[in-house]
Amino acid sequence: MSLDPDDPRPPYVQITNLLRAAILTKKFAPGEQLPSQNELTKRYGVSRATVQRALRDLEQEGLIVSRQGKGVFVRVRTERPMELRTHIEQAFTEESVTIDFSGFSGETLHTALLEPIDKIRSGKLRPRSIKLRILVPDTRKPQAIPALLESPDEQPSRPVKGRRAKETPHSRAHRIMLRSTQAITAAVTELESLGLAEEARVNVRVHGITPSFKLYILNQRDAFFGFYPIAQNTVPVGRKPTKILDVLGLDAVLFSYSHSDDRGHGAEWLEQGKLWFDSIWNNLGEDFDVWEELTEEDES
Repeated sequence: MSLDPDDPRPPYVQITNLLRAAILTKKFAPGEQLPSQNELTKRYGVSRATVQRALRDLEQEGLIVSRQGKGVFVRVRTERPMELRTHIEQAFTEESVTIDFSGFSGETLHTALLEPIDKIRSGKLRPRSIKLRILVPDTRKPQAIPALLESPDEQPSRPVKGRRAKETPHSRAHRIMLRSTQAITAAVTELESLGLAEEARVNVRVHGITPSFKLYILNQRDAFFGFYPIAQNTVPVGRKPTKILDVLGLDAVLFSYSHSDDRGHGAEWLEQGKLWFDSIWNNLGEDFDVWEELTEEDES
């Protein structure tokens, strides 16, 4: 588990891949604690920030979970997020790729897209057309979740636009949504500019409903659906650990439905899911320019 000096990928990507492989091959068992950040920093000869970036990516994939004051642990059910990633990668083997997503921020979708996009860049996958539609809540406006536990009646403030702006749970949620949709848009549309796809398009629309579930529709033939658990969570708000009521997207158990499912009502559910998505997209969705606002990280 050492870094390859001849590997052109950034060290954090190599560390992410090494730890992911160790988790999926059960070298780190479900529930087992990973080495501390200090131990990983010494092992790989990198900065603490590099290790933190790798761990953050693994946490976004749903492979690990951080427990404040205790460390980082392998999730008990690591197969669940990988199932979605496998199906998304399979969707990219077709000539025309369509993905419709409705959820809270798009973080998990961004993570699931990384590998197929890397394979397109390396020539292993060659879709001709890629079209993504992303439906997320308008976090510039009042939302029921997230909410401060100390002050449930707190009204959301404007999104963070600079380091001096006061961050709230709502502005933090807006920043996460922006970061995810910007990353997806940049990665996908770049494929067209590089000549790796004839068409690569991402459309984002926002609406005023606080999501209670996430939905993925792949190539109009397969759907993945999961409810968002709502629970107390401690997150950094303005760099201060803050207790909030939050949606836990990584803990959402996904149920799959397919047009080819002859064992139940999969095809009927898929059609209803598509109708629901189109109804929100067409009647409540407002076009959202992800580049209109910059995240705090962009401005720095």
